[in-house]
Amino acid sequence: MDSSYLAEYAHSADSNAHFHGLPLTDEQKHLIAKVDEYGVTWAERAFKHDREASFPTENYEDLKAMGFLGLCVPKRLGGLGADYRTYTLVASRIAYYCGNTANTFNMHNANALWTADMIDAMDLTDAERESHEHNRAIHYGNMINGSIYSQPFSEGSGAAAGKHPFGTTATRSDSGWVLNGKKIFASLSGHANYYGVLCTEDVPNATLADTLFIAIPADAPGVSVVGDWDPLGMRGTVSRTLIFKDVHVPDTAQLMPRGIYIKAASQYPHMFMTLTPTYMGVAQAAFDFSVAYLRGDVAGVNVKRRMYPTKQHAIAEMYIKLQQAWALFHRVTSEFKRRPSREERSRAYACQYTVMEYCAEICAMAVRVCGGQAMLKTFPLERLYRDSRCGALMLPWTAEICIDRLGYGLLYKEGERDDD
Repeated sequence: MDSSYLAEYAHSADSNAHFHGLPLTDEQKHLIAKVDEYGVTWAERAFKHDREASFPTENYEDLKAMGFLGLCVPKRLGGLGADYRTYTLVASRIAYYCGNTANTFNMHNANALWTADMIDAMDLTDAERESHEHNRAIHYGNMINGSIYSQPFSEGSGAAAGKHPFGTTATRSDSGWVLNGKKIFASLSGHANYYGVLCTEDVPNATLADTLFIAIPADAPGVSVVGDWDPLGMRGTVSRTLIFKDVHVPDTAQLMPRGIYIKAASQYPHMFMTLTPTYMGVAQAAFDFSVAYLRGDVAGVNVKRRMYPTKQHAIAEMYIKLQQAWALFHRVTSEFKRRPSREERSRAYACQYTVMEYCAEICAMAVRVCGGQAMLKTFPLERLYRDSRCGALMLPWTAEICIDRLGYGLLYKEGERDDD
């Protein structure tokens, strides 16, 4: 499909890229503009990757050329130094053009975002700080030189939701660690150069406190990718199953010091909503397509439908939901900090839920308002609709988990029980 209309309509996303009191910085504007240089091409490639359920390798070559594989690597270590809010803005713009690229790019960037300023602010021993600085310099160097990092979470259990330890284990050896286990829905499987794996140290009576965060080379002996990938949506993520069988890695594979991950997870809850920008961008893309389609601005659409009151009312309803989602998104992504308040944590759950659910609702409304022709695979809408349905299912904060935690947190004070 000719996606050139996006070059004009991207300004709609621009107008939503800030909120009152916190405009875009010059750096954020520059990074978003870099995405716009490639975005239309990514949008046109998206049809092929969705049809074939193939990974957007060409887009990652573009990201490498842009220097974006080091987007969240600190500047002092050679990266672009994007902070949390800057990452979310850039990711939402990438998703505006290709949700699959943004979804998988999240997995790559989390490996840097989680291990940079967040860890620097935590209470580490001198030895832990020294080893972490040494290890992350290696991995950041890999990213800057073009290596793609994934971050497989799910195991088909409650581990990714924080209910119990991960089933994938890491056993101490003389030269490092030996990993065994399985990850399902492992995005970028077969296409990442390293897998940033959350696993449990093999110790007696292991708990979540024994979680390790270890980078496994994709070509390490004992690593295999199995199974098919033919899902409803987000087909270009290629999230097949990863198997680890007696995989040996050195101590430098640790992306965080031992025991630090669970502390980071409790002190920085916003680290788990870095997928939210993907669905914010998809929602914006669906809205803008609908406006362009009804105006007759999309190539291949020669009939204007904007004059009908039913169309106008539907677009107005979509716009209201979109603005509600953007408003919450910007407030919450600007509240990222260590040890947020209960209110800030609750807003993070509300934001994740709202964006995921409203994205699906906006896409569904777009299908209805645009009508039958827009559902052809020559247009992006039916793909956006299918992709939008996947957000609410993604761990560690699915829509159900957000509602559970939000409801409990609003009715119970810290440490309070029913017998209090």
